[in-house]
This record gives sequence, structure tokens and C-alpha cells, in this order.
Amino acid sequence: MDAVDRRLLALLQDDAKLSLAALGEAADLAASSVAERVKRLEAAGVIRGYHAVLDPQRVGLDLAAFIGVSLNYPKHIDAFERVALAMPEVQECHHVTGAHSLLLKVRARNTAAMERVLSKLRGIDGVMRTETMVVFSTRIERARLPTDVTDERPAARPPATPPKPEGRGPTPRSTKARKGTERG
Repeated sequence: MDAVDRRLLALLQDDAKLSLAALGEAADLAASSVAERVKRLEAAGVIRGYHAVLDPQRVGLDLAAFIGVSLNYPKHIDAFERVALAMPEVQECHHVTGAHSLLLKVRARNTAAMERVLSKLRGIDGVMRTETMVVFSTRIERARLPTDVTDERPAARPPATPPKPEGRGPTPRSTKARKGTERG
């Protein structure tokens, strides 16, 4: 992935409805070149899909919560994730370190709906306990990933002895020393 691919990814994250021509103009490429690059990024799994971003409150999902889930054995993680995946209220599920085995991000219409979600989660085999943190307000929430990340390696170390400057003649001291030896 080069800088042009990263530029295209940034543009698509901002507006996935941009035409190939508009993307090409912004990245200084022909539309056909943009199409090739985008297809390659899709095939590589870098671009996983194109989605509309919805406002949760405007679609009636006024309550958000983070739920820490503690499982009694790691062998229950796969089964838990299968059930959670089938629940549309569960937006994210992360295997984490710390006090919990998993951390979920959940959205529901109201507290009664959230209580039903919690009851279903607690009923999954292996769940020992849950801890729910209700979100009062969200200050930052983004789906956009930074695209300016590079795979640069650290700069090479400078040589142990500095190179001698080029284009300079002998120093006055070395000239004097040579003159002294030439007399002999």
C-alpha cells in the first residue's frame, strides 16, 4: 500500500459516494487507475464494505452502554461471541485484558430494552457476571481510521567514525610534517 492508496482510503472514508472521476482528480489519477486500485484494496480486505453512518438517536436508539462480561472459562468465548453476533443491539465485542473477558458496546431504545439485552447476555453459558456502564453522552465516536500510518523503520545509525570531508587538501599540520620528512 503506497501513499496514493492511503489518499484514496482517506477520501473514501470521508465520502464513499465519491465518483471514480472525483477520486482520480483528488489523487491525480485517471478514473481507470482509481478503479484498479480500489478493486485491489477490496480484494485484499483493506476495504471491507461501504455503509451509511446513522445517527443513533434519530433512529430511536437513545441508550448506549459498555458491558464488561466475565466468563468462567476461556473455552466459552466462541459460543458467547456467536450469540452476541446474532444480537443486533451488540455493536462491538472485544476480547480484552483486565477485570473482564469481553467488552461490549450495546445500543437499545430505552432501559427496558437494555434490561432484556442484559438478561439474554447473562443467560449465555459461561457468563459469571456483567458490569454495565451507561453512556450519558458521547464526545468522540468515529469509524474513520487514520490512513497516514506508515511502515517506516527507524533511521539507520550514523557510522562509528565520521567520514573525512571531501575536497579539502591536507591540513597545515600534515603538510608541515611531510615537509620535514622530505628534507632528509
